[in-house]
Amino acid sequence: MSFTQAHLLGIEPLSPPEITAVLDLADQYVDLNRRNQKHAGALAGLTQINMFFENSTRTQASFELAGMRLGADVMNMAMQASSIRKGETLIDTATTLNAMHPDLLVVRHPQSGAVDLLAQKVNCAVINAGDGRHEHPTQALLDALTIRRAKGRLHRLTVAICGDIAHSRVARSNILLLGKMENRIRLVGPPTLMPARIADFGVEVCHDMESGLVGADVVMMLRLQRERMDGGFIPSEREYYFRYGLDADKLSHAAPDAIVMHPGPMNRGVEIDGEVADDPARSVIQEQVEMGVAVRMAAMDLLARNMRAAPDTVMA
Repeated sequence: MSFTQAHLLGIEPLSPPEITAVLDLADQYVDLNRRNQKHAGALAGLTQINMFFENSTRTQASFELAGMRLGADVMNMAMQASSIRKGETLIDTATTLNAMHPDLLVVRHPQSGAVDLLAQKVNCAVINAGDGRHEHPTQALLDALTIRRAKGRLHRLTVAICGDIAHSRVARSNILLLGKMENRIRLVGPPTLMPARIADFGVEVCHDMESGLVGADVVMMLRLQRERMDGGFIPSEREYYFRYGLDADKLSHAAPDAIVMHPGPMNRGVEIDGEVADDPARSVIQEQVEMGVAVRMAAMDLLARNMRAAPDTVMA
């Protein structure tokens, strides 16, 4: 497998062959997860600690299940009641973690760069489960696997990423990954939810859904992240849905075989119509959830292989 990373902190450091290595191994884990006996021993004898400083249901459950199916000892730390809440610094937390000798650390944090800082201070592999507005690499990888399985390839597709681009680490990671794999990327949303200078990333920017979806092979909707907003970014949710919510009429502008994606949780009637979200002919939203477990299994397996191959040099 062509994967040399010590940590998985973002998509940016990954080469196309490394992305492909994760997806190829994840394909094998999809098959395993569909069997009656779903367990493998890739992480047997290793300890995985999940540290979620932000609430999460899908991602935390997915990482926990992935670790357990690979045979790891999995511990979830209750960060809402942790020493961080009592004033302990992130670096002190890293020192404490080192004393526990974990092998894999899965971290979600509200501050961009916090996971990278932890990776510099701990003696184990670190996986970024989402940091601020920065990145969410395993989400982009599971989206890529979903696209590849649905479309038969992961290159030269037209992908429309729609909605709250400005506050989305999912959008950033997907832009990086899909760009590395030679896809045409369109960002669709109101000017107030579009980052400054985003066109410098080599993407097209559209401010109306009809032109943004024309000929799209993949339509990726994003959640309206009100918890990250500190001002009036949209006039109202009703107006937002009218202009940018995905319904059958807007979807008709995309390619006839276009797939519909959403990282969840969905706000039905805000960014996506319920009938579109549940349409088995177009929606792959449930497949994304399934692919998430397999991709996280693959990522942890590959990091564990690198640890075992060079235990004295692979860590930061």
